[in-house]
Amino acid sequence: MSVTLADIHEARKTIAGTALRTPLVPSIYMSGIAGHEFLLKLENTQPMGAFKLRGAASAVLRLPPDTPGVTCCSTGNHGRGVAFAARKRGITAVICMSSLVPQTKVDGIKALGAEVRIIGKSQDEALAESQRLAAEEGYVEISPFDDAHVIAGQGTIGLELMEDRPDLITILVPLSGGGLAAGIAVAAKAIRPDIRIIGISMDRGAAMHASMQAGKPVEVEEVVSLADSLGGGIGAKNRLSFPLCNALLDEVVLVREEEIYQAMQALYFEDRIVAEGASVVGLAAVLSGKVKPAGAAATIVTGRNVDMGVFTDIISGRDVKLGGMNIHGRPWRQA
Repeated sequence: MSVTLADIHEARKTIAGTALRTPLVPSIYMSGIAGHEFLLKLENTQPMGAFKLRGAASAVLRLPPDTPGVTCCSTGNHGRGVAFAARKRGITAVICMSSLVPQTKVDGIKALGAEVRIIGKSQDEALAESQRLAAEEGYVEISPFDDAHVIAGQGTIGLELMEDRPDLITILVPLSGGGLAAGIAVAAKAIRPDIRIIGISMDRGAAMHASMQAGKPVEVEEVVSLADSLGGGIGAKNRLSFPLCNALLDEVVLVREEEIYQAMQALYFEDRIVAEGASVVGLAAVLSGKVKPAGAAATIVTGRNVDMGVFTDIISGRDVKLGGMNIHGRPWRQA
């Protein structure tokens, strides 16, 4: 494999002082549903609100001193992490995003001093602009997932999980481009080869799942989703995250928009946590009965950078309209 446990330990040294070691807390409600202790790794407590800071800092803080600037494509949180790390380094950051990205995430990146370019209606179109900036204007491109330093940075979550709870049987990881899942799987399975790593994504536009089924990276149609951070392709020339996920993930489970909606309600009402849709897919998989952990399990609450208007509708039990889709709401059933 191209990313090792030693690489992840090195990444931990690099990001120390930039990214936090985040809490791992039990959810009493979800433990009751799962039938075993269920823990939440609170990456939403990172300074810029999401786990992506780890991988972005790991890559950006390793760049040579004369680096003029960095660029990336992003569905939101990676761009925010790159912007945060670039500001710390004192270099320019240009973040390329599609028009599907919620405005709240665009505004969050601009607030960190980065330039945002909205390109087309897909992650692939945004990626093309990021690659052009790297090829023609000398920027260093930081992939959201297909970069060894990024994967190693995300893998520090796996180190912390295994240090805090070496008895974990299962880790449920939100799955998009695979950087998070690959990093956690490398770390956790190097320490405990028998641990079960399950990738969780939405049931429409799940690029890594489709690619794993096809045995090679494939394109999927991007659609709006409550789990918008999980959208986008994995890149036709994916070198790292696809082979790592293909080799190390034990299973991939897909959840529906209504299940994500209900999991956002559960996390808010039962654990008092505000989180975006991509953060709750692990809970959704357990609440829906699609995953039944055989012992102590953990999931990653990946970020809090949610559109608060949509979030307010969800916790109020109102319908949510996303593009041409209507997600039927209902009040949370209190335990």
